[in-house]
Amino acid sequence: MRKYTPKENVQKKSYYTDRYWVAPRVPREEVEAGSHFADVVKALGRKAKESYVEVGQLVVHIKATENFEVIKTLKEECGYTQCSEQSAVDYLAQDGEFELFWQLLNVNEAKRVRVVTRIKENEAIESIEPLFKSANFAEREMFDMFGIKVNNHPFLKRILMPDDWEGHPLLKTYPLHGDEFAAWYEVDKIFGKEYRDVIGPENRDPARIDRYDTKRFSRVGYEVPFGEDISGGETENPIEYSETVLVDYNKESGKQLGHRR
Repeated sequence: MRKYTPKENVQKKSYYTDRYWVAPRVPREEVEAGSHFADVVKALGRKAKESYVEVGQLVVHIKATENFEVIKTLKEECGYTQCSEQSAVDYLAQDGEFELFWQLLNVNEAKRVRVVTRIKENEAIESIEPLFKSANFAEREMFDMFGIKVNNHPFLKRILMPDDWEGHPLLKTYPLHGDEFAAWYEVDKIFGKEYRDVIGPENRDPARIDRYDTKRFSRVGYEVPFGEDISGGETENPIEYSETVLVDYNKESGKQLGHRR
């Protein structure tokens, strides 16, 4: 049970004393000498700018220009033969940089390594597709969602959004419901810009409900013909429920039919 908090003068008290609460960082541990992770750090040598253990996995920070060499070493010398994840985080507003990471798995040792680096906006990173074929789609998604260029990728194009889409949806500067381009994209593509006044912009808010929408909702109890204009009012239609041998669903009491005389 929660500890009781006195409620006197609640209007004079703020609800949140930690308004800008920041979650505590996951504890970082030093790499244990003689361990498997110590051997990995030794194999990387000077390329490992910083290394530590976090939630049971090794995290290695590297230079962006050495990502291919580092991951090649991890694969060929350290047994990390699977690249399970690769993506980026937008820190442009905070630091003016993207954080890129690669998640690698050593199946034989049941160990994981996370390789982390930083690049500036409009900088590119080297493709690791020659090492891991799974990186092909991951790098395309990173390009599509963040706009990060990947050098020497065999087929760098959008993978989720249309080829002519403007902007990159996972940037923190991208509006949650899309921008003006997104609101008119399908109308312009299918019908042409001359139909904008006829059709109107796309509804990008999935939670929005129009009181007078007679096309997308069944309007139980107020049924009208499809697309009917109800702005002038509507008539209630009594709801009729089924009758069964045991229960009359039309009666509010729900009495059993067998007891009626």
